[in-house]
Amino acid sequence: MIREFHLADFFTLANAACGVAGVFFAMNYMGSEEAAYFYAAAAMAPAAFIFDVLDGRVARWRRQHSALGRELDSLADVISFGIAPAALGFAAGMRGEWDWIALIYFVCCGVSRLARFNVTAESLADDGGKVKYFEGTPIPTSVLLTGVLAFAAWQGRLGENLYWGSWMLGPWELHPLALLFFLSGTMMISKTLRIPKF
Repeated sequence: MIREFHLADFFTLANAACGVAGVFFAMNYMGSEEAAYFYAAAAMAPAAFIFDVLDGRVARWRRQHSALGRELDSLADVISFGIAPAALGFAAGMRGEWDWIALIYFVCCGVSRLARFNVTAESLADDGGKVKYFEGTPIPTSVLLTGVLAFAAWQGRLGENLYWGSWMLGPWELHPLALLFFLSGTMMISKTLRIPKF
């Protein structure tokens, strides 16, 4: 199978590796509460973003595009920009029942958004095969969420000190900060938001 990979695909795998490392760092933080693990988990998101940008540039430079590469890119993005940020949110202290729903919703929206793009990319492409815009925000915009969480960590606002505290809504707990994940997920699956693709 490795023979079917193009150079760009190895950058995509590096993207996925950053996402998995981000999850592992988040789990290490939960076990030790050492801030260095939390910062390392947050740092994996921009590292994954760099590899995500590079895989596209390398594919265009070498003029090597494939269905395998496209699917690989989506799977890597789900890990790095869906699962890893949700795991970081959970590690940060969003562990109430409503938080779980918001984080799961966020990941499901990311998966749906990527699947929709893969299915509609050809119909949205121009004569040169390039898609001019995204429907909904691209999943790598979740790097902003990890940035917010890293800033919260820097200010000592994790766990019980999360911004805006926690609320009891019915029998379940909600940390309002989790609503950022809900908003991000909703923007990803929006069909009215059109983001130019550069």
